[in-house]
Amino acid sequence: MPAIAGPSSSPQKHVVGSRLEVTGGLRSAEVNTCRKRKLRSDSAAEVSSSTPVNSISTPMKWKSPRRCAVSIPKTADEEIKEDSNGNLASPVISAVKNLSVCLDVESKWNPRDEEQMKAVKEALHVSKAPSTVVCREDEQRRVSEFVKSCMEQNKAGSLYICGCPGTGKSLSMEKVRQQADDWAKQAGLPCSETVSVNCTSLTKTTDIFSKILGKNESGSKANGSSSPLQQLQSLFSQKQQQSSSKMMLIIADEMDYLITRDRGVLHELFMLTTLPFSRCILIGKTVLRYQCSYFFFLFPLVIQIMSKLRICPSGVANAIDLADRFLPKLKSLNCKPLVVTFRAYSKEQILRILQERLVALPYVAFQSNALEICARKVSAASGDMRKALCVCRSALEILEIEARGSIDQEPQGPVPECQVVKMDHMLAALSKTFKSPVVDTIQSLPQHQQIIVCSAAKAFRGSKKDRTIAELNKLYLEICKSSTITPAGITEFTNMCTVLNDQGILKLSQARDEKLRRVSLRVDEADITFALKEIRFFRNCLL
Repeated sequence: MPAIAGPSSSPQKHVVGSRLEVTGGLRSAEVNTCRKRKLRSDSAAEVSSSTPVNSISTPMKWKSPRRCAVSIPKTADEEIKEDSNGNLASPVISAVKNLSVCLDVESKWNPRDEEQMKAVKEALHVSKAPSTVVCREDEQRRVSEFVKSCMEQNKAGSLYICGCPGTGKSLSMEKVRQQADDWAKQAGLPCSETVSVNCTSLTKTTDIFSKILGKNESGSKANGSSSPLQQLQSLFSQKQQQSSSKMMLIIADEMDYLITRDRGVLHELFMLTTLPFSRCILIGKTVLRYQCSYFFFLFPLVIQIMSKLRICPSGVANAIDLADRFLPKLKSLNCKPLVVTFRAYSKEQILRILQERLVALPYVAFQSNALEICARKVSAASGDMRKALCVCRSALEILEIEARGSIDQEPQGPVPECQVVKMDHMLAALSKTFKSPVVDTIQSLPQHQQIIVCSAAKAFRGSKKDRTIAELNKLYLEICKSSTITPAGITEFTNMCTVLNDQGILKLSQARDEKLRRVSLRVDEADITFALKEIRFFRNCLL
């Protein structure tokens, strides 16, 4: 009768045993020197080095590939390798070392470290100019090509730049100016003289011609009896010497402040580029200050009303329709400028710019979802990159205060893991930045008036937009009764409604009987919810 093979005669046992005999000593020494935790395969290796092969009664159990991918049986050549120094190393130890390096990089961030906090704040500061301006490549290319063309042809020209606040106009212009100087040196052309004028700092609009004349050396020697504008016109109408034919780059920031009733200064400034021997490269910038979603649609009505009242609207709406109003006139004067519009940043662009500023730091201070919610909110509100940087710095300050509080509570305690700017920090910073005056007013109200506001918010959720004071008072009494709060009388309730009407939160109509006066809500329900959501009592009332 043939013999039945038992565990001791299993072929798998001989393969495992022979392999363990070869590598057992090396792996046990490796574990003792390089690893703190022993794997099950290592334990088997140690047993094999001290116990005969025949004493092993069961085959070695392999771990799941999901739990340990490196525990799959490999050859001795794959499992044992030598590094550059001649030391033995295995894939397991290499992976552990790489992981420790990654964890060490992440653990470098400590919000309690003043130097690290200062470095992150500086990276997010508005005055910190990045090495490269991202998300504005097309606009920079158009401006750069315009300036290079004027310098190469030794020809004057004008450019008009407009856009919302914080869309990279000034930063892009500075980069373009540097690129133009570098290009001129490479091409063997003389670098242009730059005159940067902030029109808000001018005492008179005509002072801009004095600024330009003072920069021009040949113009400063002209006859002082004539005005600066006349001297410039005379200068650019005559052929100059070759040595003084350097181009002049004039950057007029906040150009809408140059608009007068007849717009004469603005027109004369652009007409300097049309003179026969003009060397001016004029770039005017304007900020669209009032391009808000709720205010932009009211501007036609505002302008119409002000026109009927014979009020010059240039001081209000010049930033909105400046190009539409002065470009036709400039076209008729043969000095129409090239127009480049800087549009508001999108969510993706704001997120990319924030990441570009933070990627140079050796640690991670923000969660990715916190940066994303900041980009979403700012892009929906205004697209102002400066506002996004302000929100991130505010969130960082909230984290700093929180870290200092933990120091006061636990002087010897360790730094909590993953103490970075999270969603709650960013949401608090966003609410602080974008809080409306209505929210401040509601939060400063006395408790009973806040209950009335909550009652009105619940009463006007349906199709009905107004109710009587008696109906609103009934809902107010129900909320007070459910919360065991002593309600106010009907007379006091009516007086509180009158106060809310004076503050612009409620609207009361006139009636002979006070209880029959109609009440409607003037503010948005979302503002009420946002103002009172932090208090559990009002949060339950608004459900």
